Amino acid sequence: MKQQQPQGRLWIRLIKKQKVLNSIMVPCSRDNPEEALRQALPPLDLSQPMWLSRHRTDWEEYALTRFKPEHFIDSVSFDMMEISYIYAEDEAKTARRRLPIEDA
Repeated sequence: MKQQQPQGRLWIRLIKKQKVLNSIMVPCSRDNPEEALRQALPPLDLSQPMWLSRHRTDWEEYALTRFKPEHFIDSVSFDMMEISYIYAEDEAKTARRRLPIEDA
């Protein structure tokens, strides 16, 4: 019998002047945030933002990334869209990579 992987949630927040204008949570797997984001954006009336290498790096390291208005093709009415992963209770969090320079 195949064991089902625990599924967390993707928390999406639209922020303007340090205030949350809107937020939504959708089911998400840690390794596929783009699919969850694609499903969550139509109710927010938003297009898919451009995923740059910076976004992927932030997601892999912190389970969080931020999109600015210039990452969207359409104009948006917020200063930033922040997405973060909320781990399922039975899901193990991955340890953040340590850099030798941080120990100096």
